[in-house]
Amino acid sequence: MESRPFTIHVTDEAIKDLHRRLRNGHWPDSIDADSWDDGTSLSFLKCLRDHWLHQFDWRMQECRLNRLPQYVSTIRGLDIHFVHQPGVGPAPMPLILTHGWPGSFVEMERIIPLLADPGAHGGDPADAFHVVVPSLPGYGFSQAPAVAGVSAREIAAMWRELMGGLGYDRFAAQGGDIGAGVSCWLARCFPESLLGVHLNYIPGSFRPGRDESTAPLSGEEMAFLDKAAAFAAAEGAYAALQATKPLTLAFALSDSPIGLAAWIAEKFRAWSDCGGELGRAIPIDTLLTDISIYWFSGNIAASLRLYKEMRLQPLTFEAGERVSVPFGVTVFPRELPMPPRSWVERAFNVVRWTHMPAGGHFAAIEQPEALAEEIRTFFRPLRSRCDI
Repeated sequence: MESRPFTIHVTDEAIKDLHRRLRNGHWPDSIDADSWDDGTSLSFLKCLRDHWLHQFDWRMQECRLNRLPQYVSTIRGLDIHFVHQPGVGPAPMPLILTHGWPGSFVEMERIIPLLADPGAHGGDPADAFHVVVPSLPGYGFSQAPAVAGVSAREIAAMWRELMGGLGYDRFAAQGGDIGAGVSCWLARCFPESLLGVHLNYIPGSFRPGRDESTAPLSGEEMAFLDKAAAFAAAEGAYAALQATKPLTLAFALSDSPIGLAAWIAEKFRAWSDCGGELGRAIPIDTLLTDISIYWFSGNIAASLRLYKEMRLQPLTFEAGERVSVPFGVTVFPRELPMPPRSWVERAFNVVRWTHMPAGGHFAAIEQPEALAEEIRTFFRPLRSRCDI
């Protein structure tokens, strides 16, 4: 597999077009400009627009991101963008980190050095990883699929090819959101390649197999299913739309950067441990860097469509089916509905389950040090399995 060096460069014309659209955007009416009850606050979004237009410096963000060692490789006909940061230590373990929606590879920017060079950040060099952070197909600077069928399961197969092409026949995986689903599929389909899997989210589509021989649902498991159903009813309209008619939404988000920012920012606020003040958990320039990547890449339609692919190929198991790869799960308090350990253990070999005191859905941004330490701790006893 050939890996070609990659440098981010957005044209001046694209930046000017963004600024023109930001200046000329139309605003909806709101019965309460400060409220988030009906969706993104009008007053918040006006402030975000002003910051994006007058203070946010894309070139500065671009320059910083280009310090990361980035590459593109063609895998199954798609050009896949990824960061590949070699580890600094006696025997780094290969680790692939997968982001989700509405994130991007930028989610992992702060955690990459903590994992690749722990000795430089107060840790033990023996815990080092060779860190690979790909952009999902149709996200960021990865090419969008031109045909249907590229689900989290297909992406897992692509990631195995990517890691093998980098010389890592056996490796570890970590992820949240969609990245958690890809990591689960990796362990399910390619257990011989996986040293272990660490998750900070359990995919919403995950259902263990059940029949008359399996244990009945516990009260804790039934309470989780009720909580998940309530979340879907009150907060799940975005997922239902993206999983059924993603292109209809994409027309609006591809034409209006203000609309795109509204769609993405509302999720960062709702899913982070910010206490209603988004900037407490997600720095404003980090948020706008992520949104800008969606805008400049033109990939919003493909990113939404992945939800449809995952609906058509959910992470459901047959009765009695289990994955032997060791799993570790870190639960952050402001995460979306998370099942109890017993639910996950019905299909996965859970060897570590930890509850954290703070943090939400975007743990790699919100709590990078805590998440990095959890990842190091989980994989430490599994390093003896690493035959590289």
